[in-house]
Amino acid sequence: MSEMDSNNPYASPTANVAEPEGAAMGGLIENGRAVDSGRGSAWIGAGWEIFMKAPGMWVAITLIFFIGVLVVSAVPVLGGLAVNLLMPVFAAGLLLGCRKLEQGEPLEINQLFEGFKENVGQLVLVGVLYMVGIVVIIGVVFVIGGAGMFGMAFGGRAGGAAAVGMFLIALLIGMALMVPLAMAVWYAPALVVFHQQDAIPAIKQSFFGCLKNIVPFLIWSVIVFVMAIVATIPAGLGWLVLWPTMIGSLYVSYKEIFCA
Repeated sequence: MSEMDSNNPYASPTANVAEPEGAAMGGLIENGRAVDSGRGSAWIGAGWEIFMKAPGMWVAITLIFFIGVLVVSAVPVLGGLAVNLLMPVFAAGLLLGCRKLEQGEPLEINQLFEGFKENVGQLVLVGVLYMVGIVVIIGVVFVIGGAGMFGMAFGGRAGGAAAVGMFLIALLIGMALMVPLAMAVWYAPALVVFHQQDAIPAIKQSFFGCLKNIVPFLIWSVIVFVMAIVATIPAGLGWLVLWPTMIGSLYVSYKEIFCA
């Protein structure tokens, strides 16, 4: 509004009304859409482009985040618990940072903490449900593996061989159960922060969105696995680039799968 208009008592009233977080993202596609399998590799490229919009700031944010995680994790029991509970909150802040860059706005250090400003309770609940899932999986592994150890104690040499087999089976089952758990929480923070979903519906939609795109996610995972090996070789310094690139690819894939 011009200065003349602001002094005009007959002018229509105006107000600066901020759009809700999800407004710029478009409508929500319930449970997501299936995309072309080739998008798995394209998401990595798109994530790299988001990183290159502010590479120095991304590296600084990632370094602060990693140091913070190491320091907090050093606290016995509670440290690791806090990291897992708050991870969706930090992820939400970084995803909001991706959108700011996409809209031509600058990325700042405090972006890491933007997730604490809105829907923080639902974001923390995503972390709680993730931890519950981890505890259940560990319980299943211990029950099956424990049965094998019991057989080894009372079954002699044959029981020992069976115990090793049961332990390996328990590990495989645990790894298999981690896949759907990861699918359930992968897009949950984005669904909470961009489309104001509650934690449980967000987890459900994240799972089905990933399930519909299992092939592109497999391609994405293979590429990221190779990149992770390369990133780890130089004293882990490559993760200062790979981590924000992964966040960028998460943001881009979310838009493609869930945004109308």
